[in-house]
Amino acid sequence: MGKPDFMLELRRLRVLHGLAQHRTVAATAAALHLTGPAVSQHLAALEREAGVPLLEKRGRTLAFTPAGRLLLSHAEVILDDLAAAESALAAAAGNGGTGTVRVAAFASAARQLLPRAWAGPVSLRLVEQEPDAALESLRRQDVDVAVVHSYSLLPRETPPRFAERALLDDPVLLARDPASPGPADGEPVDLAAFAGRPWLVPTADLSCHAMIQRACGAAGFVPEVAAESADFAVLVALAAAGAGVALVPAMALPAGTPGVSLHPLREPLTRRVFAVTRAGLARRPDVLAVLDRLERAAREVTSSGLARRLPGTP
Repeated sequence: MGKPDFMLELRRLRVLHGLAQHRTVAATAAALHLTGPAVSQHLAALEREAGVPLLEKRGRTLAFTPAGRLLLSHAEVILDDLAAAESALAAAAGNGGTGTVRVAAFASAARQLLPRAWAGPVSLRLVEQEPDAALESLRRQDVDVAVVHSYSLLPRETPPRFAERALLDDPVLLARDPASPGPADGEPVDLAAFAGRPWLVPTADLSCHAMIQRACGAAGFVPEVAAESADFAVLVALAAAGAGVALVPAMALPAGTPGVSLHPLREPLTRRVFAVTRAGLARRPDVLAVLDRLERAAREVTSSGLARRLPGTP
């Protein structure tokens, strides 16, 4: 292939970007509402425009060549800049009162924040996803906002060209059977004091599982796991029944938390909750309105004490 004779077309850059997100021609076609042959034609035309091979066959799949990866990196910047321009124009036109914003959120954020943020002129569409999956959906442009978390012992970096909005700091509490010997409900505890107790932990596919392993490791022991569950309500119920102890983010506690003793950690462990969007969308009026609603919802959760269920909480 020789020197390009004409300019690259934006719609074909979108197809290239879609292929990077969705991996196959069929999945890209479905995501972009095109046919498979149309995707292939756009990619072939883009290679002619670029003047160099962008893709190569590896078995039954397509892989990016070095030139393809280079063009993809520029395409991501171009598409983000275009989204930013669209956001600025929408803001200038005052077009922020309608539309639908797609949100991915982990379970306790979906339960605590989204109902408080739901009502408004901008409609919401929610999918429940763990943080890694939510960020991947955001990267693929399947959602507009991802509500995610990171632990103070297990930080999570915001990907390049993403923007974040802090929502709240969610303390992690130790839950135990109040009938067993130990400090009074609400008193701070040292994690090492529970090294010999059975532990109730989230399943290994959840980031909360890694948080507990790391917290116990920092306290000098490996937890003896008696039960695993993806549902914190199950772990709290088992703790109340005397099956063991659990570490639970306050916002994930079930309503009322009857029959369980809750304790802050003497060495505090915090779950930071924040909303992430692509940088180009951060100023789009409908997305901005939803981020503002999520921030207000987080303040309501914090001020109502739902994020801190400890004795004496107002």
